Amino acid sequence: MTQATSAKVTKLNRVERNAWTKQKIFDAATKIVGKYGYAEASVARITEAAGVAQGTFYNHFENRQELLDQLLPKIGLDMVRFIHARTGTANEARQEIERFSAFFDFIREVPEFLRILNEAEFFAPIGYQKHFDNISNAYVRILQRARAAGATDKFSDEEFEAIVQVLMGARGYLSRRYSYSEDGVTAVPDYVITAYQKLVTRGLFNASNKGNKT
Repeated sequence: MTQATSAKVTKLNRVERNAWTKQKIFDAATKIVGKYGYAEASVARITEAAGVAQGTFYNHFENRQELLDQLLPKIGLDMVRFIHARTGTANEARQEIERFSAFFDFIREVPEFLRILNEAEFFAPIGYQKHFDNISNAYVRILQRARAAGATDKFSDEEFEAIVQVLMGARGYLSRRYSYSEDGVTAVPDYVITAYQKLVTRGLFNASNKGNKT
């Protein structure tokens, strides 16, 4: 901790200091799980990376598993805020493209995200389910608002839930294909963004094309 940071922390009240310390633990856990995986993310490793005592850890979490179950949902909510801050007030279709593009900006900011997400299903299943519930429910609400504004076809809520799974799945597969490599996380090619834009605004097939009869 730098002298300036130490002085800043000293000025915090107890609640603020506790929140600051807990955030440090989350940040350290993100780095450790991202590097070593859940199985090797011990309390000792996490607290060493956070620069706090192991006793301090247990002031914030009952045990290691509680931290791991909270980690992915915490990162997921951080992602939602990150994307929201980069989404303008243009029409709903444009906002969707901005959300899509901002997702790839986020994983460059938090390159550990994909490993934390992928391993959570087995090592932190409670957190894994909570993360997907948080993200999918928020996404459905976005589409419902777009429907209310007349910006989408008249999909049912159940259809929106299915569509959200498709759109979330697209982000996951595209990030594996175009962003993650041995050299780290890179920006996706422009054609990935334009392909998504065309798909969500125009559809994949031309409905007026009846095809060739055989």
